[in-house]
Amino acid sequence: MKNISLGNCQLQHLLQEISRKAVYDALEISLIPEILRSKPPQTADYQTAVALSLAKDLKKSPREVGQLILSKICHPLIEKVELAGPGFINIYLSQTYLEDHAKELFEPFEKNKHRVLIDYSSPNVAKELHVGHLRSTIIGDSLARLFELLGYKVMKINHIGDFGTQFGMLVTYIIENQLDLSFANLVDLMEWYRASKVCFDEDAAFKKRSQEMVVRLQSHEEEIQKIWKKILDVSRLGFEEIYQVLDVDLLERGESFYQPYLKSTVDLFEKKGLVEISGNAKCVFLEGYKDQNDAPLPLIIQKSDGGFNYATTDLAALKYRIEEDKADKIIYVTDAGQSQHLHMVFDAAKKCGFYQPEKTVVEHAPFGLVLNPDGTKMKTRSGEVFRLIDLIKEAVGQAKQILVSRYGEEMDEDEVEKMAKILGVNAIKYADLSSVRTKDYIFSFERMLRFEGNTAAFNLYSYVRIKSILKKCKKSPGPILIYHPTERKLLLALYQLYEAIDLVQRDLMPHRIAEYLYHLAETFNEFFRDCRVEGAEEEPSRISLLQKTLEAFEWCFGILGLKTLERM
Repeated sequence: MKNISLGNCQLQHLLQEISRKAVYDALEISLIPEILRSKPPQTADYQTAVALSLAKDLKKSPREVGQLILSKICHPLIEKVELAGPGFINIYLSQTYLEDHAKELFEPFEKNKHRVLIDYSSPNVAKELHVGHLRSTIIGDSLARLFELLGYKVMKINHIGDFGTQFGMLVTYIIENQLDLSFANLVDLMEWYRASKVCFDEDAAFKKRSQEMVVRLQSHEEEIQKIWKKILDVSRLGFEEIYQVLDVDLLERGESFYQPYLKSTVDLFEKKGLVEISGNAKCVFLEGYKDQNDAPLPLIIQKSDGGFNYATTDLAALKYRIEEDKADKIIYVTDAGQSQHLHMVFDAAKKCGFYQPEKTVVEHAPFGLVLNPDGTKMKTRSGEVFRLIDLIKEAVGQAKQILVSRYGEEMDEDEVEKMAKILGVNAIKYADLSSVRTKDYIFSFERMLRFEGNTAAFNLYSYVRIKSILKKCKKSPGPILIYHPTERKLLLALYQLYEAIDLVQRDLMPHRIAEYLYHLAETFNEFFRDCRVEGAEEEPSRISLLQKTLEAFEWCFGILGLKTLERM
């Protein structure tokens, strides 16, 4: 599946194409040069080192190669080009081009036929969402929002853990203790689950009855199914409370959904001659995977007792997503600890033939841990895993305290509550999404709730300031024209959102949008410092520039799942 082309507004792509053509015209060499933004003290907009990379093979000096390429560059996007240093090519963009194409910025992308399926959040039934689910839920939701913006058909799948031994254990405990599920909540289920786990670990007879219960559940015994479904309903209500607060919308399709396909999936591997028996279990051995003793590591697809496991379910799910959902791109957003398991599943599916990389893109988007300020894994003072609902309530509570201290009695209580909820949830999301996905990050309420620096509140404050300026303006918007260097800087920054979006659709790293958003907020504040809007001769142009800036903020907030306010 090819990535969506972002058109005339993706300046980096246009410059690559212009440079590619110039290199071929000058040297008859086919390649796509790397184009990077120039860094201070350079005054150019972009730069390429293509002449330096080609010089050795051509047996010419980099400046000589650069001059040949320069002579072939001609395009309305480019004002001028020059050689710098040992042979860098500096590119200055045309102000006229930026002005003329500004009206194309932030036009909706056309819908396209490609389907993107994202597997994220994925809590276990009868357990509360905890801090460990935070990153999967927020990162997955952000990627889903980005692909939706780009016009893809997006399937947002919540692959909940709703099948297996733990349910035999829990159902057995509920039945034998005559527990009433009618008024139970998720906290009750968690207590019963912990108690059933103790019984399972310490009572061999209870363990045997639990294992037999799994068989009864998988055989769709009516009374057992009723209890299991009630457990699901109670869990679902607990999950939904948090998903609503986070504004996350998912299609629930748990492990049980794939149960009818497990046997046929194993049969397919056997038919292809890929199954080996090891310890009475059916296994697939794949090249490149070793255990701690450097022995071949098996992917077990059917246990010695005939039961199925996570690998079987994940293989059946991948097969269903390719063949039935007809997904063109499948993204798994899970913690980095699942990386080996998922890659073994992908490689086994490839070996079996139902996953063909040239037809379907399958990717794992792993993420690091959420840590306490002391660098330890985030837990409560009592050592328990931090409940996600408690984390959210704490953030909202602290946001409320900040608002009351800043604004006193200027706002009524309802407005404070509404703003605190938005600021608290925004702070949690932005702190996560502004961190590099693959790295651990330190969770700090104090830092994430600041009104200055790279925080959700600072970016939102800049957005609110733009709305305030536009409300005061009396003139009608006009064509965008550049009168001041910081106007040009702001307009160029608007185009560069397309570069950030393009990178994220390629590498699945949402922090690039957060980085861009902070850069945009800082660039707008420079403009605000230097350029008067209301009552200025340039007001019509600057109104249009700020309207486009507002749209850029809204695109970023939308991708990151942040909500906006009318005032702060």
